Amino acid sequence: MSQPTASVSSEIPWRSGVLYVVLASSLMGVMGVSLISPVLPELRSVFGVTDGQVGLLITVYTLPGAVIAPFAGLAADRFGRRRVLVPLLFTFGIAGAGIAFVTDFRYVLGLRFLQGIGASALITLAITIVGDAFEGTQRDALIGVNGSVTGAGAAVYPLLGGALAAIRWNVPFLFFGVGVLAGVFALLVLEPTPSSDPDPVFTYLSRLEAVARMPSAIAVFVALFAAFFVFYGAVLTALPLLLSDQFGLGSSEIGPLLSAVAVASALVSSQYGRIGQWRSPEELVALGFVAYGVSLVGVWLAPSPLSVGASLLVFGVGFGILIPSIDTTVVTLVSADLRAGMMGLRTSVLRLGQTVGPLAFTATADGFFASTVAGYRALIVLGGATAVVAGVCGYALLRRHQMFA
Repeated sequence: MSQPTASVSSEIPWRSGVLYVVLASSLMGVMGVSLISPVLPELRSVFGVTDGQVGLLITVYTLPGAVIAPFAGLAADRFGRRRVLVPLLFTFGIAGAGIAFVTDFRYVLGLRFLQGIGASALITLAITIVGDAFEGTQRDALIGVNGSVTGAGAAVYPLLGGALAAIRWNVPFLFFGVGVLAGVFALLVLEPTPSSDPDPVFTYLSRLEAVARMPSAIAVFVALFAAFFVFYGAVLTALPLLLSDQFGLGSSEIGPLLSAVAVASALVSSQYGRIGQWRSPEELVALGFVAYGVSLVGVWLAPSPLSVGASLLVFGVGFGILIPSIDTTVVTLVSADLRAGMMGLRTSVLRLGQTVGPLAFTATADGFFASTVAGYRALIVLGGATAVVAGVCGYALLRRHQMFA
């Protein structure tokens, strides 16, 4: 892989091709759910399926990442980033676009599963490449820029998905084909070989296990699971269905509301280089959960779709603080030869949260409440209250620990 000159400067190397591979890979990584989230209510009638079955479109997509990401990280550490990243991008683009041409819901789920394999380690490898090629405050600034750009993409994708779905339900799926173009670009920019000889597999896995069992690593993984369990379960799955059923909104109207999360996240992430100097990453994670909770309680109280959108801005602030803080912690926990493997574990936990969240919210609302509307509202406020309590308690404990350290 080509290595830009490392610097402790926070100046962004906008002429670096590696930077654009990172951004393109991350943009593909967040596209898989946010692009089609506004279309989920419409797919119920297109395929004649229930809320729980529609939720499987997200579950089968995120599930492969929970299993494959650690192995993809191991492969990237041993054989080079390009040899893993490029095939994943091609798989993501081809399988995703293929959904536009099938009419049987079983085939849709099969292609979504294959697309999820392609997406399994895209963001993992993007952040790994940042850790490889940059260091110090420049690395932190680039992690923030990557979060900001992907946040901006996640803001645009629901708008784009809703607009494309207004043409026909399958048009948003065609757009996934841009993953092939990203794969071609990565093939041209990245070099194929690792910079050093890898450890034997057993030694590598032993070292990785030792790091993963550290209390700080376990705490990061728990926070990451919770963050994506709530985000994908409450915001990207339950909320679109609730907005459709409670307020009668269509795909083109749901998309802009969901974009509020990504807009706020992009703005906050772009300033992470400065925010990270104000509080420690651990404290910022706790504050991020407080923002999560305040937002979800606001959604529960919201009397109109506009009020829901305003509350989602607060959720985006929390997300924009949480994820760069977690990524910074993970990248700095290990040496370069373990970085992709550790990021693979990070993605595995993230994907587990993404997988369980939608299924938990839709199945619980379907099976334990008089109506799904009542179920989604109850689960959203419960999730919000839990996030506030956890965030406030965690922040107080961290501040007290620092005072007596």
